[in-house]
Amino acid sequence: MIISRRTTRTEVQIAALVVAVAFVVVGCLGFVPGITTNYETLYFAGHYSSAELVGVFQVSCLNNVVHLILGVVGIVLSRTATGARLYLLAGGSICLVLWVHGLVVDNQSGANFIPVNSADDWMHFAAGVCMIAIAVIFGRGAAAGRSARIPPVQNRGGLLRLHRGSKGVSSESDAQGHRGTDDLEWR
Repeated sequence: MIISRRTTRTEVQIAALVVAVAFVVVGCLGFVPGITTNYETLYFAGHYSSAELVGVFQVSCLNNVVHLILGVVGIVLSRTATGARLYLLAGGSICLVLWVHGLVVDNQSGANFIPVNSADDWMHFAAGVCMIAIAVIFGRGAAAGRSARIPPVQNRGGLLRLHRGSKGVSSESDAQGHRGTDDLEWR
């Protein structure tokens, strides 16, 4: 039995993957001296850290680790349309909560456990709004994308085989005129 899986990603999956990779890159860059200014003042957490990513965004080890975790979670969840949409909605919501946190909490307060400055606040706002917008706009087809992954089965007796005409695996037409673009058929 030869079964091949469809590897085409939906728009929401691609968008979630791009966002997730961006989080991983930001998390890694936060640990690179030179890209992170005042690197010697990089603390684990708290407002004491005066290290700044590209000299603008205040960072700490905790901040960088959170970006890395969000990125890895996004990469994993982007494997399905539903997971990608959930990632974008939840991640966007977390960014908006961090935006509000940054507006409400004094930057020099002990409550500023993830060091944020004004640039961080507005970056969290932009990221949150964009992630939620992407989830809403591209996520509408998440249910349709999920159901499109289950190809129809045609029982004609014989070997169950998934073939793809566009990938060169098989391009024969069956009695109903299906041309093998992700159809399961019996041979």
